[in-house]
Amino acid sequence: MEILAFGVQADEKPLIEKAFAGHHDVRCLSVFLSEDTAPIAAGYEIVSTSVNANLNNRVLQTLAAGGTQMIAQRSTGFNNIDLEVAERLGLTVARVSYYSPYSVAEFAWTLATAVNRRIVRASNRTRDFDFRLDGLMGRDLRGRTVGVLGTGKIGEAFTRIARGFGMNLLGWDVAENPACVALGMTYVEKEQLLAEADLISLHVPLLPATQHLIDAAALKIMKDDAILVNSSRGGLIDTEALVVELRGGRFTGVGLDVYEAEAGLFFLDKSLEVVEDDTLARLVTFPNVVVTSHQAYYTVDAVGQIIDTTVRNVLDYTAGRRSENVLVPRG
Repeated sequence: MEILAFGVQADEKPLIEKAFAGHHDVRCLSVFLSEDTAPIAAGYEIVSTSVNANLNNRVLQTLAAGGTQMIAQRSTGFNNIDLEVAERLGLTVARVSYYSPYSVAEFAWTLATAVNRRIVRASNRTRDFDFRLDGLMGRDLRGRTVGVLGTGKIGEAFTRIARGFGMNLLGWDVAENPACVALGMTYVEKEQLLAEADLISLHVPLLPATQHLIDAAALKIMKDDAILVNSSRGGLIDTEALVVELRGGRFTGVGLDVYEAEAGLFFLDKSLEVVEDDTLARLVTFPNVVVTSHQAYYTVDAVGQIIDTTVRNVLDYTAGRRSENVLVPRG
C-alpha cells in the first residue's frame, strides 16, 4: 500500500521515508491538504496530514469520494479536522497524542529570553557593525513572576525551566498538576495570574472555550511591562486586540510562534508576494515583537517521535487495532 503524505517539509521527508521503509511505500508532497489539493489523494486509502491542513466538510467529502479511508494527522492538535463529518463519512482519524514536550517548552523560553534581551534587534545591529547598547536593556528573570496558562506536559516542562531561573510560579488550569505544585507553583484565577505575572506563557489547546483566551479585556489586565509568549495555538490570542495594545506602547515583549490566521502563510515562502493580512503586517513591525513560523515542535527528537507515532497509527489501522491516538474509530 502507498500512503500519501501532505505538507511534508524538506527536513521531514527522509525521516518519513525511513520510518515507513519495510512497512508501506509513502509519497511525500510539500503542498498542504486543502480544497484545491484534496483531489490529488484520489486512489489513496491512507492520507497523512500536517497541522496546517484544512480538513473541512468539502475536503473530507473529496477524500472519501476518492477512496480515502484513514487520515493520519502528524500533530497533537486536531482543531483543523471536522470530526463529526469524518465520522459520518466513515473515515478513521488518528493523531499524535504525545511527543517531546521539551521541544515546545524550550522554544517558548527561547522566545521569552529573545524579546527580554532584545536579541533580534542586537543581531540585526551587529550585522551593520552597529555595536551600541542603546535600547537593548533587558531584565533579570530571577525573582520575577511567571504565569503559566495550561500546566499539562508542555506547561510542566516550561515550569521546570522557570524554576531553574529562580522565578515565582503562578499557574492556571482546569485541574492542578501535582508535579507543578511540587515545584512550588501556586494556582490562581486567570485574572490574578494576568495581573501579577511579569512573564505569561500559553500552553492550552485551542477549543471553543479557549478561543481568544487572551482577549482585549485580558490584555488590559496585564502589566504594561509584561512579556507574553504563545507557542501553542494562534487562536488563543485576539491578535487585533494585541496590536491595539502594542500601538499604545505596552509590553516589554511579545513572542509568537503561532498566529490565528497562519493557515496559507506559515510553512510557505511568501517573500516575493504581497501579504494581504494587515494585522500580521502590523504585528511584525513592532520592535518588541518576535514572530516565528510555528516551529516550536521542530526538533529532530520531537519530529522523530511524531513520525514514529504516525507509522504506528497506520500499522494499527491496517491491523484493525485501536489506540489512544484514534479520534474517530474505524467503522
